[in-house]
Amino acid sequence: MKQLYVKGEKIAIRMIEEEDLFPLWQEIYKEEKPEWKRWDAPYFPFVRQEFSVFQERIHSKLEKDPYSQLIIEKDSEIIGIVTYYWEHEPSRWLEIGITIYNPTYWNGGYGTEALRMYIDFLFQHMTIGRVGLTTWSGNSRMMKVAEKLGMQLEGRMRKCRYYNGEYYDSIRMGMIREEWEEMKAPRR
Repeated sequence: MKQLYVKGEKIAIRMIEEEDLFPLWQEIYKEEKPEWKRWDAPYFPFVRQEFSVFQERIHSKLEKDPYSQLIIEKDSEIIGIVTYYWEHEPSRWLEIGITIYNPTYWNGGYGTEALRMYIDFLFQHMTIGRVGLTTWSGNSRMMKVAEKLGMQLEGRMRKCRYYNGEYYDSIRMGMIREEWEEMKAPRR
């Protein structure tokens, strides 16, 4: 298996190593009510996991596909992860996600760069025609990142997410391979 390390201007994305598991677990579960969870599907409850359970879950995912979850790091510090999952693998319907755990690194372009590198990697190494991203209408930053990357609004399920006494829409955004390749092509 080829090690993956992609360095950008601000951050790098790379494969998860065994020694990353405890620091990653700490980053995710260090707070009882983490700030990042207010934006990352907050309508699903945050359930703390023991390290051993977390470790087994990550091992299981990475055993199936070591590129399905990658570390985002800045100056050798783990700041988040990028992930993909199959919405429907037989039809090659792939969805991506990102979480940057430390609010210090929000609004600095780190997530945009990480997703740009990850999308590029996925299109280069997988036989897929599209990359999708699903979020909720309460996460305007995620929708802006998707737009910056060239994703288009593909679906809006209205008022299907109930959170803190208010209804929100589920937002589906995506990009097809040809759009990505056109964006990457040098301008004349």
